[in-house]
Amino acid sequence: MQIVGPTAVGKSDAGIAVAQRFNGEIISGDSMQVYRGMDIGTAKLKQEERGGILHHMIDILDPDEPFSVADFQRRVTTLIPEIVSRGRLPILVGGTGLYVRSIIDHYEFTEEAIDLELRRRLEQEADTSGLEALHGRLAEVDPRAAARIHVNDRKRIIRALEVYQLTGRRQSDFHYADSVRQPKYQLAPIALTMDRQELYRRIDLRAQIMIESGLVEEVKGLLKRGYAPTLPSMQAIGYKEIVGYLQGEYDLAQALYLLQRDTRHFAKRQYTWFRRDTRLIWFAADAIERERLMEGIFDAVRNALGGHVERNINDGGALR
Repeated sequence: MQIVGPTAVGKSDAGIAVAQRFNGEIISGDSMQVYRGMDIGTAKLKQEERGGILHHMIDILDPDEPFSVADFQRRVTTLIPEIVSRGRLPILVGGTGLYVRSIIDHYEFTEEAIDLELRRRLEQEADTSGLEALHGRLAEVDPRAAARIHVNDRKRIIRALEVYQLTGRRQSDFHYADSVRQPKYQLAPIALTMDRQELYRRIDLRAQIMIESGLVEEVKGLLKRGYAPTLPSMQAIGYKEIVGYLQGEYDLAQALYLLQRDTRHFAKRQYTWFRRDTRLIWFAADAIERERLMEGIFDAVRNALGGHVERNINDGGALR
């Protein structure tokens, strides 16, 4: 099954509750939680916060190791049958939309889904010709992606061109599915939402707590260990804002503001992505008390997986 939704909506807690109820193991669908030492800025649960549930795809790489959606797909498609063979329910929990969909709908990627040399060439072209020229080239090969990506969004422009050149497919083909795909697995597709203003309040509070919990020290430690600010991992939300502060570009109050703003914008993009998937069963996490919310989710899981999940609970039999 999957549990998706925007950042700070409560996916992790819901995933643990489902895993405890249905004898499950959690697969993180967060592209940043794969990195060791990047804990506070990725809102990674501490071991004692995981409810005794085995979590996968967390702390598997160093921050300077490349990792792509194709890498994620290869690892997780191996993990799922291993979890099932133990009589457990695989629960994919996360907010990185393309990563989750690559598993559910089994997108096809080439072995060269990431090419550091190509990325360097595109970076150099951005430096010499400018982002506007690069964005114009993207508009020629993938107009839908170009319409979605701001002309100054260097990272996403380069990634969209990279995807096209490496796979021969437009990035928007992954983002804009005009028809509902047949999922590879029997699926309980759960999504969480909440009132937008309440979500933004939670995002702002969480960012404040991250700072108070040592995010600045975490980023300092990464830089001291030699991880360059230009690494893709260090350009993620929660890290690039603190790097700017540490480099003297602005004060800590501005860093907090940028972290809150960027996270709110990210949540909005996540909503846009997940709303396109008409298979998702949505639950308003703030509309009812938690016990009723989880009972509703449990019922949806039973309805979607039927006898498979009940056998999994009662006798440890594997899902098939």
